[in-house]
Amino acid sequence: MITAPRGIQTNTTHKVVLPFYGYASLAFLVATVLLLVHSGSVSGHYFQPVNLAIVHTMALGWGTMIILGASHQLVPVLIEASLHSTTLAHLSFWFAAVGIPMLVYGFYTFQLGLIAISGAVCVNIAVGLYIANLLLSLKRARSENVHASFVVAASVWLLLTTLTGLLLLLNFTYVFLPENSLHYLSLHAHLGIIGWFLLLVVGVGSRLVPMFLISKYTNDKLLWAIFWIINISLLVFVIVFLYKLSAVVHLVPAGGVFISIAGFAFFCYKAYKERIRKKIDEQMRLSLLSVLMMAIPLIFLIAIVLLIVFTNADSSLVLTYGFSVFFGWITAIIFGMTFKTLPFIIWNKIYSPKAGLGSTPNPKDLFHAGVFTVMTLAYLSGFLLFIIGVLMKVSAFISGAALLLFAAAVLYNWNVMKMLFKKSK
Repeated sequence: MITAPRGIQTNTTHKVVLPFYGYASLAFLVATVLLLVHSGSVSGHYFQPVNLAIVHTMALGWGTMIILGASHQLVPVLIEASLHSTTLAHLSFWFAAVGIPMLVYGFYTFQLGLIAISGAVCVNIAVGLYIANLLLSLKRARSENVHASFVVAASVWLLLTTLTGLLLLLNFTYVFLPENSLHYLSLHAHLGIIGWFLLLVVGVGSRLVPMFLISKYTNDKLLWAIFWIINISLLVFVIVFLYKLSAVVHLVPAGGVFISIAGFAFFCYKAYKERIRKKIDEQMRLSLLSVLMMAIPLIFLIAIVLLIVFTNADSSLVLTYGFSVFFGWITAIIFGMTFKTLPFIIWNKIYSPKAGLGSTPNPKDLFHAGVFTVMTLAYLSGFLLFIIGVLMKVSAFISGAALLLFAAAVLYNWNVMKMLFKKSK
């Protein structure tokens, strides 16, 4: 009898989880279309309408939506208790699903008035509902759990990120902050990148990586150390930013983030070395590669800080930094983990009631492995070519990279939709 790994067996209905996966897939496709259509202009200054639209499509529509969906499936396992409310989960989805395109449209047209603000309000409501559902679910938890703590802390930082974004939007029209909105973009971005994405990736990744490697390795002391280093580093950054301390002081929180990423990489390495399953599939290889890719934006970040200290940071470095975050390690780990988790969710939806009554397919057979391979090659090639193109200011490279990333998005969507619309024979 085929069953899902213990880490993704929950009583959360697939009706809650699957809409997030489908929405995120389409959002990623939209982001690559925007990148392809505007490949000739995205290499300019990072603060321009199309870049803002792409970044928010990737951050909210792609990364955040798929993480929210996956966490509804995984959190009940982490806390060993059921999800408090499927209604809150559905409401969270719909508020986000409506708010994100309104916000992205506002950025794309650079009309930051009622439509964009309404979209930001919807996104904040969605995040608030998600956190409420999470906290109410945690009340049922049987014991303290380091992975759940990562998720809770990340969710709080996510709310601070979206609230900050709403304030910055309002400040464009009503001007009530001490500085203009552009000044606060770094704060807004890093609340999300470090507080939401990094904490979430480490917290959930440290649970999923050993599970799918079938590794007995665990090290809660290391994970708790990483948890506190990330949170303290981010708090230090906020203080440094708000009090306008010397740019060189930014190296302190950056160093904390570096130590955290190194600690997480070490955790994954130990889990890999102590694995029971010796053969590693392509999905797991890409997930492990994403851990190494976390170093790329960090290198660019340190370079930007150093340049600010001695001269002025080139806008191409800032653009490459943001690109390597959202199209880099976040996308890589989503690619890998989608095809480790979604097949089991679909299998449980369709075949679990029929288990034992006849032969059923293996979950990994629900998507096309060859398409996944081509998608991965197109994605990695496009990612590297884009970075080279921006840094060397070669427009042909940027256009070629955008085409490769669009192809990867099409192939990703093809495989995901193949599973989402799968029916039992």
